[in-house]
Amino acid sequence: MKAPRQHPTPAVCQGPQYQAFDRLATLVAVIDSAGAIRFANNALEDAIGLSRRSLAGLALADWFSEPNLLQNAIQGANSHEYAVIRYDAKLQRLNNEALPVHVVLAKSEHGGELVVELLPLEQQTRQERELRLHEQAQANKELIRNLAHEIKNPLGGIRGAAQLLQLEPDARELAQYAQVIIHEADRLQALVDRLLAPHRRAQVIAEINIHEVCERVRALVLAEYPRGLALRRDYDTSLPEFRGDREQLIQALLNVVQNAAQALQPRIETGTAEIILRTRVQRQLTFGGQRHRLALELHVIDNGPGVPEAIKDRIFYPLVTGREGGSGLGLSLAQTFVQQHHGLIECDSVPGRTDFKLLIPLP
Repeated sequence: MKAPRQHPTPAVCQGPQYQAFDRLATLVAVIDSAGAIRFANNALEDAIGLSRRSLAGLALADWFSEPNLLQNAIQGANSHEYAVIRYDAKLQRLNNEALPVHVVLAKSEHGGELVVELLPLEQQTRQERELRLHEQAQANKELIRNLAHEIKNPLGGIRGAAQLLQLEPDARELAQYAQVIIHEADRLQALVDRLLAPHRRAQVIAEINIHEVCERVRALVLAEYPRGLALRRDYDTSLPEFRGDREQLIQALLNVVQNAAQALQPRIETGTAEIILRTRVQRQLTFGGQRHRLALELHVIDNGPGVPEAIKDRIFYPLVTGREGGSGLGLSLAQTFVQQHHGLIECDSVPGRTDFKLLIPLP
């Protein structure tokens, strides 16, 4: 790309109102009425590959493959034709391919300045997907909680009536049917209890070492599958401790690992099943609509058949399962527990490799 034009009096904005932009995950620039950069936040510095001091005074339009689009938008904003202007463009970067972005330009409250927000289109899609997932999870929780309570109330009456029926001397030939009713009522009761589990117990917050959580889960799963399953460790021991509910995270990870082990059953029988527990620390990571300085990435990777295509987009919904006899609650509860730690679980799956990634912010 050609060298951007340098305006004669570059100045870097340092006020607290601009420093707040550094906490945003999106790319933000503050420009003057002529289009010269006065401030670039950390995300924009990282994307372009220059510091804000180096960017100060340069024409922001020159960093786009079609600079006239931004120039026209600036003219429209200056003439008060539009309050907010949006369009798609490509941001040029040093030593990198152009980045497709959605541009949002608006007038600032500070005289003559314009704020330009650039949302990477891939990131925007991911944020929208995460928002939909979060909203769906909230709706599911409310629906499940209400539905579970509605189911729970008559269950006791059904079970009690069946027990009384068993005791009737004139209905002994019906005792086996009464026992079926009691058994099925108990099974439904257990299901309802699992549905209500995340809402019944308050979090117990303490310092957590994620590798202690991993080792606990590893021991439990290997006790269940002593042969045919290799459960390998790939830990980053530099990960700091963080505050959270240890039992919730053990249950969340256990649900994910057990889900992987169940999918690996054919490989377990041949002795070729493998699950990897991998921990990493990531910096400046964006998820849940926020940019996090540090985050834990905990991967559960298996060499199984992969998630069925028909349920890929719904695997974290309650009662959705790809396994015969499965309740469809394990991954839903795991997502709920991780979301209660301000994180989320993502899944990337192809035949032969499925990767469930647990993301949790670190202090």
